[in-house]
Amino acid sequence: MAEKILSVNNLRKAFGDIIAVDDVSFEVGKSEIVGLLGPNGAGKTTTINMILGTLTPTAGTVKVNGLDIATCRTGVLKRTNFAAVYAPLPGNLTTYQNLHIFALLYGVKDVRGRIEMLLERFDLKKFRNTKSGVLSSGEQTRLSLAKAMLNDPDLLLLDEPTASLDPSIARDIRANICEFVTSKGCGVLWTSHNMHEIEALCNRVLFLSYGKILLAGSPKDLLKEYHKDNLEELFIAVARKPLSLKDY
Repeated sequence: MAEKILSVNNLRKAFGDIIAVDDVSFEVGKSEIVGLLGPNGAGKTTTINMILGTLTPTAGTVKVNGLDIATCRTGVLKRTNFAAVYAPLPGNLTTYQNLHIFALLYGVKDVRGRIEMLLERFDLKKFRNTKSGVLSSGEQTRLSLAKAMLNDPDLLLLDEPTASLDPSIARDIRANICEFVTSKGCGVLWTSHNMHEIEALCNRVLFLSYGKILLAGSPKDLLKEYHKDNLEELFIAVARKPLSLKDY
C-alpha cells in the first residue's frame, strides 16, 4: 500500500432501522485510484457523503492524511474535493464566477492563473461568461471537475464523473484525471457504473452490497479469483446474488 491519503475505519450509518453503511473499512493510497462499486442503494453515495462530512457517521472514523474529519473538519476539507453529476454548481453564476467563488473559499493562491489553467484544461474558455445553468450536462460536468481540481486536493472524490459525457469527451476527461493523479500524487475514490472505465483506470476496486464491502482487490485478481471475463460480469453477480460469491 502506498502512503495513505484516506483511511476509513469501521464506518457505519443508520437511518432509523435501516443500515445504509455497515462496518466499512478501506484505504486509498497516494497516486491510487480506487473504484467504489455496487448497485443502486448499496451505500456508495452515503459513504462518500460521510467522507465529505455532509453526513455524520453513526460510528467509525474518516481520516485524510491522518486528520480526523470529526475533530479537524476544516483541515480535511482543505485537502479534499468532489464532483458528481447530481451536484451541479449554482446555475445563476457564470463559469468564471463559480470557479472564482470556490477558489476564494478554498484559499487558492493565484486565483486568476489557476482558473485560466483549468478553463483551458477542460475546454471551458468559450463558456467563461456563460451562466452554468444553461450549459449542457456534459459542459456542467466539465465545470464540476474543474472546480474539483481548484485546490490541488490530496483526495478527490468522483461520483459518476463521466456519466453524462459522450465517449470522446469522456476519454479526454479520464486522461485528464489520470494526468492529475500522476502529477499531484493524490488519491481518488471513483464510483461508476461503467465497468470498462473502472477496469481500465482503477488500481483496486471495492464492491459494496447492502452496505458492506463484499469484495476488494485489483480488477485483474478479482476476475481471476471469481472466474469472470470482465468486471461487468462480476458486478452483475454481486448485484444479483451477493451471498453466492462466498461459495468460491
